[in-house]
Amino acid sequence: MSTNLASTERSTDPVVSIEALEFRYREGDFRLAIPNLLIERGSTAAFIGPSGSGKTTLLNLIAGIALPQSGRVVTEGVEVTGLSDSERRDFRIVRVGLVFQEFELLEYLSVLDNILLPYRINASLRLDRKVRDRARDLADRVDISDKLGRYPAKLSQGERQRVAVCRAVLTEPALLLADEPTGNLDPVNKWRVLDILFDYAERTDRTLVAVTHDQEILDRFERVVDFSEFHEYGEARPGQYGEARPAEPGELAGTGR
Repeated sequence: MSTNLASTERSTDPVVSIEALEFRYREGDFRLAIPNLLIERGSTAAFIGPSGSGKTTLLNLIAGIALPQSGRVVTEGVEVTGLSDSERRDFRIVRVGLVFQEFELLEYLSVLDNILLPYRINASLRLDRKVRDRARDLADRVDISDKLGRYPAKLSQGERQRVAVCRAVLTEPALLLADEPTGNLDPVNKWRVLDILFDYAERTDRTLVAVTHDQEILDRFERVVDFSEFHEYGEARPGQYGEARPAEPGELAGTGR
């Protein structure tokens, strides 16, 4: 594991490149300052640090959910800081798989339809039998195949988390961003979910970045980034101020909030 800000391996083709980034919320004294950060293609990285240190905020910045006051964020070869709101939304649906800490499931959709949601809200994704079969296979791997017809209100927290993971992986994104992906899971399902995330990243040479407080899983990551190096002045409160805000229904399914 490494805490270097920019690793030299695979750096010729990073999936995430951040330069001179500074982010503040509209109120409060929180400041996230990152002079340089590269995340290499095909790598796995964990963001660690105390609550309020900006880990979730950085995931939002990488996905284009939030915008910095200054600096440059390039994700999967696209400068997301230069895109419009609609362009960033379309980019997230197709190129980024997001697992939110609060799951962001739509209560009026069944489990299966929540997993399939990215294909229903973006015309560039084609929903066919192969996709449906893949959704069912993912659900089976995390032991929720018997709950595909249920609605989120009838699910436990751990089951909701597993639905969110299936949805994030379904589109086969170039980048997986996971915010506490094992935080609501029992030990057995924790390792099941991790196996899906890591197996997907390794099999497809895609990149996995996860926020976590779980020390038990850090050894599975190639790299660990400690946010004590970035965080200054006060606490981050994502969703309360500034560009990082609660999700709108049309932005869900791993599309951002």
